Amino acid sequence: MTIEYKLPDLGEDIETGDVISVYVSPGDKVSEEQALMELETDKAALEIPSPADGVIKEVHVKEGETIKVGQLLVTIDDGGDGGEPDKAEANKEPEPEEKREKAEEEKEPEKEAKEEKSQEKKEAPVEDEAEEEELEAKEPEEEPEEETAEAEQSEKEPEERKAEVKEPAPDNGGAVPASPTVRRIAREMGVDIREIKGTGPGGRISEEDVKAYSGGETQKQEPDKKEPEKKPEPKETKQEGPAPIKEKGKADTDKWGRIERVEVKKVRRLTAERLSEAWKAPHVTQHDKADITEMEKLRKHYGKEVAEAGGKLTMTSIILKVIASALKTFPQFNASIDMESGEIIYKHYYNIGVAVDTDRGLLVPVIKDADEKNIEELSIDLSVLSEKARTKKISVEELQGGTFTISNLGGLGGTYFTPVVNAPEVAILGVSRSVMEPVYIDGEFQPRLMLPLSLSYDHRLIDGADAVRFVRWVVEALEEPFKLSLEG
Repeated sequence: MTIEYKLPDLGEDIETGDVISVYVSPGDKVSEEQALMELETDKAALEIPSPADGVIKEVHVKEGETIKVGQLLVTIDDGGDGGEPDKAEANKEPEPEEKREKAEEEKEPEKEAKEEKSQEKKEAPVEDEAEEEELEAKEPEEEPEEETAEAEQSEKEPEERKAEVKEPAPDNGGAVPASPTVRRIAREMGVDIREIKGTGPGGRISEEDVKAYSGGETQKQEPDKKEPEKKPEPKETKQEGPAPIKEKGKADTDKWGRIERVEVKKVRRLTAERLSEAWKAPHVTQHDKADITEMEKLRKHYGKEVAEAGGKLTMTSIILKVIASALKTFPQFNASIDMESGEIIYKHYYNIGVAVDTDRGLLVPVIKDADEKNIEELSIDLSVLSEKARTKKISVEELQGGTFTISNLGGLGGTYFTPVVNAPEVAILGVSRSVMEPVYIDGEFQPRLMLPLSLSYDHRLIDGADAVRFVRWVVEALEEPFKLSLEG
């Protein structure tokens, strides 16, 4: 049976995606759940699995193409009961063309011959029909020599044209030997990877091959195109308006030097759009520091136990638990505001997002029901989701539904920063690198490990006094772990 596999529903508000890589080609055998292609949506990159075992009959999409939900991706023959009819249909495909040719050829014979043939067909048994078709196919061969000569010339002309246009890019049999990383680099540089000759084993294309091609061969081809363009280029084009953006990845220059134009990735474009929308809200940031000297001792002490359970006990996983408890104490931070209806929407679930830095941009996996999990469970969830985000295996569902966000830049450094609220949420906590500082305690300075915190909030819903109370509650929970057990 033939299966026409279409792009399934990818989640809320996702209607299109860009094809990053296609892993299969016609004739390939696939198994159920095997990845057919990689797709990048507005929220994440994900692999599209095969719906069943079978053989790929046709691939209907290509790399770089933007496709919609419901669009046909591949045709698969699963070898079921309906397999033979599919083959029969495939064999019958040329029949319409043959009938058309025969109809055109049969226009010339006399009407009497047609009538005789039609009568013979009605009277003749089914077995004689094949012989009749053979005779009919042979009859046109007795056409005048002039027509056959013209047909021969028309057949030769396409061949001559093919010889003239002969220099297409090497196809490599449809499956280009290159890793997803190399394919991504080629897309970003505006290079058709099928045009590149690989220097690796078996013709495999490397990152150096892509860079050498984009910087070498493409530039070698430019003089032929640029020389005639230099003459009509003067100042007249500048007066008409800004020069059109050239193909992505193509080298170009402005009045100061060499530049390069690269198309904005889908994730980066969506990030820019959402942050621009979020920035319309009046932002305020409250900064403070937490003394985590004692908390750090506990983290190191229980770190091995959490690692044996499959997680990693980090300061972020501890802060996750603290924030989940703080949101219950300060419900206005676990809400959103609808200015059109004039309503405040309080959320009675606590889904906390954690910003993760990936090679495709910033992604925010969401840990669901964080208030119902202990620190060990939160550590495991955080480790799993972060790895999924970095390896492009995270699902759309795992990126949705957040009510509050944590952005920890401590691993990179810095003292303070101003995070942007992830709308429709109304607050986000930024965490910077902890540093040993002298703190005056009981009449003397003592070395203490201090953690900088930055809370950005939507001032339409949250007042400054509330923000200070919220941050101080978080600071005290980190400084006095017993407070978390007592009040959380």
